[in-house]
Amino acid sequence: MRIASPTASRAHSQLTLEEVTKRYDDHVVLDRVSLTVGPGEKAGVIGDNGSGKSTLLRIIAGAEKADNGDVTVTAPGGIGHLPQRLELPADATVRDVLDGAFADLRDLERRLHAAEDALVDDNPQLLDAYGDLLAEFEHRDGYEADARADAALHGLGLPGLDRERPVDTLSGGERRRLALAATLAAAPELLLLDEPTNDLDDQAVDWLEKRLREHRGTVVVITHDRAFLEAVTSAILEVDPDRRTVNRYGDGYQGYLTAKAAARARWEREYQDHLAEIARQETLAANAGRMLAMIAKKGPWAFSGSEHHRARSSSTATSGKARNANERLRRLQENPVPRPPDPLRFTVSLTQADGADGQEEALAEVRGLEVTGRLRLDRLAVAPGERLLITGPNGAGKSTLLRVLAGDLEPDAGTVRRAAHTGWLRQDEMPKQPRRSVLAEFAEGRLGHPDEYTDELLSLGLFREAELNLPVGSLSVGQRRRIDLARLVTRPVDLLLLDEPTNHLSPLLVEELEAALADYPGAVVVVTHDRRMRRAFHGSHLELNEGAAVTG
Repeated sequence: MRIASPTASRAHSQLTLEEVTKRYDDHVVLDRVSLTVGPGEKAGVIGDNGSGKSTLLRIIAGAEKADNGDVTVTAPGGIGHLPQRLELPADATVRDVLDGAFADLRDLERRLHAAEDALVDDNPQLLDAYGDLLAEFEHRDGYEADARADAALHGLGLPGLDRERPVDTLSGGERRRLALAATLAAAPELLLLDEPTNDLDDQAVDWLEKRLREHRGTVVVITHDRAFLEAVTSAILEVDPDRRTVNRYGDGYQGYLTAKAAARARWEREYQDHLAEIARQETLAANAGRMLAMIAKKGPWAFSGSEHHRARSSSTATSGKARNANERLRRLQENPVPRPPDPLRFTVSLTQADGADGQEEALAEVRGLEVTGRLRLDRLAVAPGERLLITGPNGAGKSTLLRVLAGDLEPDAGTVRRAAHTGWLRQDEMPKQPRRSVLAEFAEGRLGHPDEYTDELLSLGLFREAELNLPVGSLSVGQRRRIDLARLVTRPVDLLLLDEPTNHLSPLLVEELEAALADYPGAVVVVTHDRRMRRAFHGSHLELNEGAAVTG
């Protein structure tokens, strides 16, 4: 958390990066990045885990230096930076954290009082200096700083937090909310926030959205929360992990989705045009070859006089057509348009049998379920094609129930019947064989050598060819989740169990996932905090709360 002091006239406020490169050892994270965020803009930074989003924000904040390029960040009203990983002093109190955030305001206030004490009626320079300081302090609402701190703590779920309480007695989530509240209460002109919605409930996120929309300065925020992007941002900065650069999209999150859909459509057209042109040139080359063969078969002796001349001319022209077609074909094949990734698509195994009464049997069913200290549930049945959303507070047993349905956890009591073909997307799990390659992990449990599944994995666009031999232990959580997702969409299942399926995935991939689920004919049981996914959900609802379940 950092608040920078005013440095220039407000009229010159700007944020610009030109040809910025950042590398760690031999690994290039950002390569010749150029971007501008205008005064008052609300920009959302998105991209895959490990793509360089946090690095970009730290460079803007001045917490890291670029290896090359120019970084110009001028915010006369101060800079507030909330990093993803907090470094709060272990012996600090809540008051210390707030005072640290207000340091430049306190300094401005001290200079204001000093200027006031030094005022001389007939000294216009002193009067002007005092007026400038007063205008700056009032613009920052300096008199309301402590009241803003109380409002921010209340809005973020920490009402009445004792100012003398040691920070090390707070939970990790509480420390992060405290740091966010302090950053907002300082009212800096430029806010740089890295995943600010982490550890916030829906009510707190709603408060934060309203606070940022009303912010008079500039906001640059990293988030995977699509509802937050939709509610707050006016521009999207997408960190491209392939080119290691940043692409800017206007008109907020919807503008970003529209632009990406148009780019995908252009790619599809270019690919189809490429294939069509290859086919056309192959036909031209083949036809020219047949014509040359016919001319050669007849031979020059078959003609005389002017006919002999026309035959030679025809042979030369046809030979030129063949050369041109083959040359064009060679260039097309040497510079192919890459095939667009296949859309994500879930399939069913079509093995579901009818019950004795002719009705389809439940795909999964539990009765008298108990996992000691974690979950109790009298009965749950999931019908073919059903959509079931499981909600409840942390610790209510949502993930436990999915583990039971997946066969990963046996209950202490009760009966469980599971679907024969079940797919399970776990919330977060370390790989059991960290040295296994990406391709081998994807192909695990399938017949044959992993290399036989290279084309299938690459066709999804979830991994580049250069990544297939990486050990899974070196991957980010998001990359490991993409392996699990790839396995799910390439194997038929009748029941999908999805535990926080949008976590650690880029917003665009989440959009693709939702489109695939909309077309999936099987049953889906989902646990999610994703507000956009919950708002769009249509189906049954199971609420778990301290061992009790309410269906709806």
